[in-house]
Amino acid sequence: MGGVFWGYEKKKDYLVCVDSDGCAMDTMNIKHFQCFGPCMVRQWKLQKWQDEILKRWNEINLYSMTRGVNRFKGLLYALREIDGRHCRIADLDSLARWVEEAPELSNEALKKAVDENGKSPCLMAAYEWSRAVNEKIGELCDEVKKPFPHVKEALEYAHRYADVAVVSSANRDAVLAEWRRWGLLGHTDLVLAQDAGTKAFCIGELAKYGYGKERILMCGDAPGDLKAAEKNGVCFYPVLVRSEGKSWLEFTEKGLKRLLDGTYTGDYQEKKIQEFLENLK
Repeated sequence: MGGVFWGYEKKKDYLVCVDSDGCAMDTMNIKHFQCFGPCMVRQWKLQKWQDEILKRWNEINLYSMTRGVNRFKGLLYALREIDGRHCRIADLDSLARWVEEAPELSNEALKKAVDENGKSPCLMAAYEWSRAVNEKIGELCDEVKKPFPHVKEALEYAHRYADVAVVSSANRDAVLAEWRRWGLLGHTDLVLAQDAGTKAFCIGELAKYGYGKERILMCGDAPGDLKAAEKNGVCFYPVLVRSEGKSWLEFTEKGLKRLLDGTYTGDYQEKKIQEFLENLK
């Protein structure tokens, strides 16, 4: 049975899936520092507690085991803390229900929920926040949205032997623009972003095209990437926070070669996962 990504064709026996923000692209920190957190402060008028709130936003989304969480889940985590510590967030339960029950967490899905529940101030605020975030990201200068060292060479090398798919929870238009700008799209076969579904879902659908699970590798920088790989029984290669360039160099020199010769799983993968968990702690 084939997957659901119409037009996609399996060309090689191996598949490398790559996350974008914070993994291939050095964009995660600046987007949270300048876009996500500040837009939340403005949207909910939280300037009185701004320093503490922005610090917690970055801890939740960058420097803990919730790193890389979907933007709306990260928003819910932060607003629940704010509601308990600083001020009441009106209608927060509506956002919680949507985040916990919606099959897709994207701007388009949230807009539909807003249209269907027009009297929900928190859903409307979350939608306006997300739109503002995308606008701010679009205003960031191109020079600060670039790949980590060795990414382009790694993707080019991987593409010789494997199909390559971007599997990201970021906004699709932003991912396409950034990867196109730096000449990375030529080393990929498919781009799956926020609107395609969860990373676990995307990997599972790609597996249906006939790749053996031991021949699929997910490259990621966040616990959600590891969980998506584990849920599908595929291999995981971590890109370590603050050591991204070194991680991509090792991917080319060791990681991909082990995938191709069948020695990735076992001791090597266990060692890489342990390094990953210790690095985030």
